[in-house]
Amino acid sequence: MPTPGVVREFIGASSPTARRAGAGGHPCQGLYHRGVGRKPKVAVIATHYQIDFSEHYLADYLATRGIGFLGWNTRFRGFESSFLLDHALVDIGVGVRWLRDIQGVETVVLLGNSGGGSLMAAYQSQAVDPNVTPPEGMRPAAGLTDLPPADGYIASAAHLGRPDVLTAWMDGAVVDENDPVATDSDLDLFDENNGPPFTPDFVERYRSAQVARNHAITDWVETELKRVQAAGFSDRPFHVMRTWADPRMVDPSIEPTKRQPNLCYAGVPVKANRSPHGIAAACTLRNWLGMWSLKTAQTRAEPHLARITCPALVINAEQDTGVFPSDAQRIFDGLSSADKALHSFDTDHYFTTPGARSEQADIIARWVTKRWR
Repeated sequence: MPTPGVVREFIGASSPTARRAGAGGHPCQGLYHRGVGRKPKVAVIATHYQIDFSEHYLADYLATRGIGFLGWNTRFRGFESSFLLDHALVDIGVGVRWLRDIQGVETVVLLGNSGGGSLMAAYQSQAVDPNVTPPEGMRPAAGLTDLPPADGYIASAAHLGRPDVLTAWMDGAVVDENDPVATDSDLDLFDENNGPPFTPDFVERYRSAQVARNHAITDWVETELKRVQAAGFSDRPFHVMRTWADPRMVDPSIEPTKRQPNLCYAGVPVKANRSPHGIAAACTLRNWLGMWSLKTAQTRAEPHLARITCPALVINAEQDTGVFPSDAQRIFDGLSSADKALHSFDTDHYFTTPGARSEQADIIARWVTKRWR
């Protein structure tokens, strides 16, 4: 049911690098939320790598507080395995321009929620100091060096980027990417002989193994890409299994918070980790290099955060089972903004506890009002 007092407008738009599809869909789509009878001068735009943010949970809350909200999707919504960062940034730019040119918005604030934190950081980074390059052998997306910068940046329950969160969550005990069962028992997070609680030595060895796993996949991908291209193929798909195995998900004594122990976004970690569902489950070789690789992907937040100097707000959820206070702190520390703030809420990743979304919207509205209204 629509929220009383909120108007929703559907927007479909072409991109400089993608036209309307034959079936009729536009590459860029979203919903603009505003209060009835209001024409906001300040608006938020929220986008994710592949999740549909058009009906983001904060949209109506901010609209009723006089702030416009554009839940915006790039052409890659639901198609993460095809993701190209340079083209996604151009698509986000379409939404920013729509707010300014069509809606007359004077102040645009980027909302980077969850995975969107690093994506929106990359947008602002590219807009103020072009640095994103296309995958090897591809031309830069048209309009990549002409993105309109935003006026503010918000990171809410956000992690440090796709390569970072994948590596933090991936199972360090995997010994064969082609055999989901093969396990190094000395590093098995779910072997009671190892914990929990886990010793500092175990955690250190496990973290090293996670990084080594990411690098090993990258090494294989680079070699495999050359092999298939030599045979006339442009790319190929592959799978990454067992990506619900962050020690913090199992052992609450590691970086203690108010989160529920032995839980991740997909349920109980030991079961989720053995399911076919997880981040990076479906990849292509190029997609791995551009999205998930610690070595090559430009989707890591910290290099982009260093280029952000506009006012910034970082929000942390204390009950989050996948993003942790250290993530929020690193985002806060990585920002070059002189005007930045960090707030924590006693709630989960999606702010579903009673009153949490309203409280979050109040914090954002007060932060906006202090600076632009």
